[in-house]
Amino acid sequence: MKKEVKAGDIVEIKTDKETVKGTLLESYDPSVYLIKLDSGYNIGIEKSKVKSLKVTGKTKAAEFPEAVIKPKKGLPGISIISTGGTISSRLDYKTGGVKWLMKPEQVFALSPKLLDIVKINKIENPFMIASENMSPENWIDIAKTAVKLLNEKENEGIIITHGTDTLHYTAAALSFMLQNLNKPVILTYAQRSTDRGSTDTVLNLSCSAYAALSNIAEVMIVGHASINDNFCYALRATKCRKMHTSRRDTFRPINELPLAKIEENGKIEILSKEFNSRNDKKKVSADTEFEEKIALIKYYPGANFDIIDFYKDQKYKGLIIEATGLGHVGTEESKFNWLPSIKSAIESGMTICFAAQTFYGRLDPYVYAPGRELQKAGVIFLEDMLPETAYVKLGWVLGHEKNNEKIRELMLKNIAGEFNSQISEKTFLF
Repeated sequence: MKKEVKAGDIVEIKTDKETVKGTLLESYDPSVYLIKLDSGYNIGIEKSKVKSLKVTGKTKAAEFPEAVIKPKKGLPGISIISTGGTISSRLDYKTGGVKWLMKPEQVFALSPKLLDIVKINKIENPFMIASENMSPENWIDIAKTAVKLLNEKENEGIIITHGTDTLHYTAAALSFMLQNLNKPVILTYAQRSTDRGSTDTVLNLSCSAYAALSNIAEVMIVGHASINDNFCYALRATKCRKMHTSRRDTFRPINELPLAKIEENGKIEILSKEFNSRNDKKKVSADTEFEEKIALIKYYPGANFDIIDFYKDQKYKGLIIEATGLGHVGTEESKFNWLPSIKSAIESGMTICFAAQTFYGRLDPYVYAPGRELQKAGVIFLEDMLPETAYVKLGWVLGHEKNNEKIRELMLKNIAGEFNSQISEKTFLF
C-alpha cells in the first residue's frame, strides 16, 4: 500500500474481517501497522491484510503546546506538588506507552474545570519520577515542600499528584511526617494518561480541588469511586491501597469506610465522622526522621527461616512480616520453623512486627498456640494495620526510638488513623 501515513495520524483501517480505528504508532516491524485504540490498548495489523487505509485526522498531542494557567479572581487558593506518574505523562507515539512529556502546567490546563473551582497559587515540582522509584528520601522532600505550602495563608489546602503503584506508601508516610496538620492534604493520580479521552485525570483533579477546600484536615487519597466519571471517594491515607492494576477506581478503603464521597458538582457527603477538622491557626511541621534499614516480607508455604537470618546478618533494624491467617508463620510442625530465628533476631535488637496478608480483618495471637508463642518471643501483632502502612510507620518510629518498649508502645499507638478498633462488615470489599 502506497498510502503515506506517519505516527500520530488518526486512521481507519479495513481488512477482510474488521474495521479498526485509532492512532498510528511508530512500528519497529515494517510489515505491521501498530495502532493505539481508544480503549488504550495497542494492536498490530499486518500490512498485507489491509484492504484500505484512510487518514481521518491528526492528533495534536504530538506537538503539545506550552500552557499558561490564568487564575480567575475571587476563587479560593490552593497549591500543587507534582511528582510524576501517569497523571504527568502522555502517549509516546514511538512506543505506544507513556512518558514524562508534560510539564505540570500542561496537566492542569487540560482540566479546565479545575480552574473554575480554585486558584492555583503555586506549582512545586521537586522531582519527576515513576512511583516505583520513590524512596523515603522522596517522601521527606514532599513532606518538607508540603509544610511550606500548608503554612502559607493563601492556601486552603494542597494537592499532590503522584503515580499509582506506590501512592499509598507516600500517603502513609506523609500521615506520620506531617505533624499538627491544619488543612487537607490530597494525593491524586491517573490510571490513564492525561492526553487520552478515557483519562481519569479530569474528575480526579476536580474532586481533589473540592476536597482540598473541605473541612477534613487529613492526608487523603482522592480518586474515582467507580469505573464511570461521576464521583470520587476521599480515603484515609493509612487505610487504603491500590487494588487493581488498571481500573480507574483502583484505590479502595480497607477495614474502614471512605471519609467522604465527592460528586462531580462539588457536593461532599461525609461518610465517616472520625477525622480531624480544619484549623488554619495551627502551624504544621515536618517530622521526617526515618530508619531505612527495614524490610517488608511475605510469609508463604515453604518459606525458609534463613530469610530472617539474612536480615539479621545485614544489621536490619526492623521487619514487617505479612503473616497468614490471624498471624501465623511456620513453627514447630513445619519443616521450616521460623520461631528460633525470630527469637534470635529480636534478642539481637531487631523489631519484628506482623501484619495481615489478608488485608481485611484483624490479627489475634491468642486464638492458636503458635500465635501465643510468637507474641511471647516479642513479635508485635499490628491488629488491622495494613502491611504497607506498617512498613512506613516502623521506619518512622525507628527513626525516633531505640528503646524496645517505647517502640512497641508507639507501634501499637493510633497515631494517624492506622488502627480501626470497630471494624464493620460494611467495610469488607467496599
